[in-house]
Amino acid sequence: MTGQYVPKLRQRFLEDMRIKGLQPKTQTMYLRAMRDFTRFPGHAPDSATQEELRAFQAQGA
Repeated sequence: MTGQYVPKLRQRFLEDMRIKGLQPKTQTMYLRAMRDFTRFPGHAPDSATQEELRAFQAQGA
């Protein structure tokens, strides 16, 4: 990494994608989806309800 602050979960996600051999473009798309989901409910994503998860999926994200 470049010395920038990278949250531990994101860093672990990046490492897992590299281990799996995902292409950089795929990694970018996955990270974008993860970012969008973490912003969607307006609170910590680990406390999202099933209804919020359905709403996120229904919006086509």
